[in-house]
Amino acid sequence: MLVSSNLIDLNMINSKILVIDDDKDILLSTKVVLKKDFKEIKTISNPEEIIPYIEKKIFDVILLDMNFTTGATSGKEGLDWLKRILQIDSEATVVMMTAYGDINLAIDSMKIGAVDFVVKPWENKKLLATIIAAYNLSKSKKEIVQLKNKQQTLVQDIDQSFSEVIGESPKMIELFNIIDKVANTDANILILGENGTGKEVIARAIHRKSDRADKLFINVDLGAIAENLFESELFGHTKGSFTDAKEDRAGRFEVADNGTLLLDEIGNLSLPLQSKLLTAIQNKEITKVGSNHPIPVNIRLICATNMPLKEMVDKNEFRQDLFFRINTVEIHIPTLRDRLEDIPLLSNHFLKMYCKKYKKQSMKISADAFKKLKKYNWPGNIRELQHIIERTVIMNNGTVLNSQDFVLNISESAPSNRNILNLEEVEKQTIENALKKHSFNVSAAAKELGLGRTTMYRKMTKYGF
Repeated sequence: MLVSSNLIDLNMINSKILVIDDDKDILLSTKVVLKKDFKEIKTISNPEEIIPYIEKKIFDVILLDMNFTTGATSGKEGLDWLKRILQIDSEATVVMMTAYGDINLAIDSMKIGAVDFVVKPWENKKLLATIIAAYNLSKSKKEIVQLKNKQQTLVQDIDQSFSEVIGESPKMIELFNIIDKVANTDANILILGENGTGKEVIARAIHRKSDRADKLFINVDLGAIAENLFESELFGHTKGSFTDAKEDRAGRFEVADNGTLLLDEIGNLSLPLQSKLLTAIQNKEITKVGSNHPIPVNIRLICATNMPLKEMVDKNEFRQDLFFRINTVEIHIPTLRDRLEDIPLLSNHFLKMYCKKYKKQSMKISADAFKKLKKYNWPGNIRELQHIIERTVIMNNGTVLNSQDFVLNISESAPSNRNILNLEEVEKQTIENALKKHSFNVSAAAKELGLGRTTMYRKMTKYGF
């Protein structure tokens, strides 16, 4: 008997084949041919018995006869049973058997959803090859389903780390209204706001409310990508296209196809890279490094930055055509100092989250502590508030957090009129504190502040560090 060399023994551990035929001789011969290559061969002569097996989805391949009534040759019974099987399990892998070699029946069965057919009497080699091919297809289909499930779970897990947009202030109500208006469109969106205001959270909120919510959301920090790797990271590359290109790789545009692509820190792009990005956005296609074949991409584009792009356009530091292309709708996120009334809501949200994370008893924040938090200027915005709440939860075991429990980074008073010079002083002091905290490890300091390394180096140069 022929033993297949196409199947790996490890794959055979749980392989199961179901054979349905009213001819017991056929069932026996089928079992003899297949038993050395598959762990379990289940045979049934009455098709009425197969429903419980199909519902359990335990078989890799189903081998189904076309006719079950004596003298029947139309194949109608087999086609009807094929339909019933696929109604119960749309992913079932079914191979049809017919004794008459009717090509029209075979075509009809494959139109319905069968993957192949064999003609009785068969050659053992042909039968085995057909079932092996069907088995491999079945395994591939199951692996694809598993990958999709894992992808969906992973996307949900990642998304959970970005809390929903929280706020009750007038500025946030206005922001919510804008999100509702733009979410179900495919308009390109530019999100503007200081570091720590939650630009990615807003982008994810738009994605969750869009028609692409079940697709991928891909975030790219353009400030963290070296200029010589820009095309490879965004557009992908082919094997051998450069020294370290050991295999083909999809770029972020291709991975985000049919989903949402967030290009964060877009203000950090050099003019040559802006030109390459503009071409991809305009043509809705990318070309991998090392390839001449364009790949169409369908993405919802969201860009974000804390830099004044309009001023950069006036100074010829940012392409005007790219600026117009990426901001069909422009969204401005308010700073935390502009929505101080949201501090209790945000603080309680983070408090509950970190009490659970660090297995602390339920805590609450006192009225005096809230007064202190509202007097602070919050140069790091929501991200800074989140870090301070986390640190306070870690360092305290009581049920009430008082004002002295909150250690703020700089002066706690927030003058009502702060000029540009004072804001720059605050930013300089914040950067200096972060650098000292991390022993002047730039990457670690930038990560804490939520800055890309390029932005961090630019600000360090600006302030003479």
